Order: sequence, then C-alpha cells, then structure tokens
Amino acid sequence: MTDLVLQSHNLEKTYGSKTVALDGVSLDVAGGSVFGLLGPNGAGKTTFVRIISTQLLPSGGSATILGYDVVREPQFVRQRIAIVPQEGRPLYLMTPYEHVVTYLVARGLNYGKAKSRANETLVSLNLESCKNTMCGNLSGGLRQRVLIAMAMSSEADLLVLDEPTIGLDPVARVGVWNLIRSYVASGKTILLTTHYMDEAEELSDRLAIMNKGKVVASGTPSEIKRRLNTTHTAIVKTSASDVSEFQSFGRVLRAGTGIRVLTTQDGASEITAFCLRKNLEVSVRQSSLEDVFISEVGQIEPEAAN
Repeated sequence: MTDLVLQSHNLEKTYGSKTVALDGVSLDVAGGSVFGLLGPNGAGKTTFVRIISTQLLPSGGSATILGYDVVREPQFVRQRIAIVPQEGRPLYLMTPYEHVVTYLVARGLNYGKAKSRANETLVSLNLESCKNTMCGNLSGGLRQRVLIAMAMSSEADLLVLDEPTIGLDPVARVGVWNLIRSYVASGKTILLTTHYMDEAEELSDRLAIMNKGKVVASGTPSEIKRRLNTTHTAIVKTSASDVSEFQSFGRVLRAGTGIRVLTTQDGASEITAFCLRKNLEVSVRQSSLEDVFISEVGQIEPEAAN
C-alpha cells in the first residue's frame, strides 16, 4: 500500500481566545508505513491525534483518513482507525482474552467472530499463555501488549499509538517494536507519537517534529539529520554559563547539565583534545535525531537529558 492514509491541511486548534494548540499543521502519511510524530510536551501532538481520531473538532483547516473527512464523516473514520492512548490501562480484573473480545464486540463484530479473532490475535502477539490471567497479575510490559492487542485485533487501516512504550523496560520496549513492525508488514499504517528519539529513528519511515503547534521539520530520519550539516556531536559536561570558547569547534547547544557541540570529524578530535586539557568530561558520537530535536525545539531540561 502506497496511497495516502492520513492527510491534514493547515490544521488549526485554538482554545479560548489565546491558546493556540495547532497552528497550520499539514502532514501526509503514506499507507504501509510508520509515521513518527515528535515534540516536547505542549507541542500539539495529542491535540493533533485527538482531532484526526474524531475526538476533538479543529478550529480550522482539514484532515482526512483514507479520503474521509474527520469532521463531516466521523463514522467512516472511526471504522478505519484504532487507538492506543497514552493514559490507557487495561482493567485489572479482566483477562487479555476478555479485553480483546469485548473491544471487538464494541466495534460491531459478532460474538462468534470476536472470539475467533481474539484467539488469533493473542497467539500472533505471544499472549496465548496468559490469555486467561487477570491483567492485574501481569507485568507492565504484558499489560501494554494487551492494549496493543486490542487495537491490532481490529485490523484497522490506521493504528494510532500515543507513547506506547512509556515506562517500559528495554526488553518490553523491543517487544512492542516487534509488534509495530509486524503490523506494518501486513500493509497497515501506524502513527506513532514518542519522546524516545531512538524509538522514532528505529521505527519511523518518515517523521515530523512539532513545536508550539507547528511542524518545524519533516522527512525521513536521514533527511532530518542532514539538516544539521554536521557529522559528529561532542557532549561536554560543564556548568559554565559562558561557552563561547567551544563555538570555534561548531554549533553549541544547551542540553541539561552540559552542552552539545555539533561539529565535523576533525572538529570532534580537536574538541576532545581541548576538553582533556581543561579536565572536562567529553564523549563523541555520530550526530543523531536527538541532536536535531534539540536544535529545532530547544534545550533539554536536566532531568530529561541523557
């Protein structure tokens, strides 16, 4: 599938008279792909998701899912999407099997087909061994997979995952990544919002970075990284307020308790030698999507810095 599944054109949302949540957001999401949506808290990601999933009316602009307008034809949109919300939690006293069956029946599938598809889905997502275990007795990673199983069981054309791996350990995160890859391999489409840059870079075919209600960068991960016009990033731990002495090596970004210097391979060698002379801790790596994010959005607060 290569046709566009999701299109938004100059989408706007204003709360009250002053609070602008979306300011002319235009995005195209191709079928059979993962589209990553990145941005700091308050960037407008959740507002965008709520509008395209028919939970919230826009103030201006338009959005369509498979050609159906999210405002004028919400009933057709809802038949073609499924959502795993950021704050979603399974009911502790229900089993994974009960969750999936109940979800499918609520979407209009008859009970017999719902039971059959629930079993198929739980097997395909490696949840068969715990399908009759109350969710309150499952690990956090398994509970998250139950929510994803509910959405994937719908076989929706567009699956919206809002921060699906938040709070999961690395092993559980990789398990969710594999589910995402499997779903897209079947020809379906996923819109993924995440704060994890490695997750976005690993999974997204294309992505967009939002800030203050606007799209500030979009393209493939490689295209977006090329916006930096650098190859290497030096991460320096320093509390100095004056970082002008680092500017000769490249562009300097604030990041938590230190700085990042976007530079070349030769520049990375030079700044390493400089930091060693100054007795400063420094590490060097290839420039990443996270560096673009900081460049476009602003500094990372200390508690969120790597």
